[in-house]
Amino acid sequence: MKAVRIHEYGGPEMLRYEEVACPTTGPGEARVRINAAGVNYIDIYHRTGLYKSRLPLTLGMEGAGLVDAIGPAVSDVKIGERVAFAMSQGAYAEYAVVPAWKLVPLPPDLDLATAAAALLQGMTAHYLTHSAYPLKPGDTALVHAAAGGTGLLIVQMAKRRGARVLGTVSTDQKAALARAAGVDEIILYTQTDFEVAVKQLTNGEGIEVVYDSIGQSTFLKSLNCLKPRGYLVLFGQAGGPVPSFDPGLLAAKGSLFLTRPSLANYTSHRRELLQRAGDVIEWVQAGQLKLRIENSFPLAEAAEAHRQLAGRRTSGKLLLTP
Repeated sequence: MKAVRIHEYGGPEMLRYEEVACPTTGPGEARVRINAAGVNYIDIYHRTGLYKSRLPLTLGMEGAGLVDAIGPAVSDVKIGERVAFAMSQGAYAEYAVVPAWKLVPLPPDLDLATAAAALLQGMTAHYLTHSAYPLKPGDTALVHAAAGGTGLLIVQMAKRRGARVLGTVSTDQKAALARAAGVDEIILYTQTDFEVAVKQLTNGEGIEVVYDSIGQSTFLKSLNCLKPRGYLVLFGQAGGPVPSFDPGLLAAKGSLFLTRPSLANYTSHRRELLQRAGDVIEWVQAGQLKLRIENSFPLAEAAEAHRQLAGRRTSGKLLLTP
């Protein structure tokens, strides 16, 4: 089968489209014939070595397709079933072996590309807004990269929960997309200091929570946007990892809370996984959660997908198709 692998860490040029042996299932595993794979920042972290893995490594943490083989002791799915998965390595391939408990059965009327686009970012937005900091009516949230694939979903879920949403974007085009998703106040960070803008928009009071996927370049200013006992939910580092800092800073700035969550810890058992995935799929099917699939690339062009995502040239989801 064809797969996209890395043999050493580095830039997009390290991605190799090559022939590899088709994987076989072990106990508790199922093999999925991939119809579409999602492209996510975590794939870049694996490619660059920010997240270390055993090499060579087939990239991709999200996909959708048909179960075509199952190993011993599998009862969660059956052969021929339409499924999607997230947070299981190996989706940049024609076939992937996945722990069966991580596979989400799909409704018959949900197409596989939509499922591949919805799951990882949709469940991320879900745990951020419902669990890491559960938004409540009257809260004000700042969403960085509000026009990105995850950002657009966070915005929509935050509005569902009754929050006021401030969103940072880089261009007028992205501002229009974020506003259509429900952002109440747009902050063009290329023209305005977002910390200053947040203070102006809240009469100097600050806000309850910042959802920050950027990291290094936004970290300290995100803390400064919070009111006392506010939450900084740092769920990514697209702008680089945050340097070490003195935790006393959190006390000095108002007894703030800092969390660095991961989707894996918020879908750590099947019941929680199905609950989050079920909400996302239900809202997508009902038209209550709008997905934006910006582009779909052939698997062989995975490097270009990585370049576009890393260059922040995207406003929605990127997919790969075998």
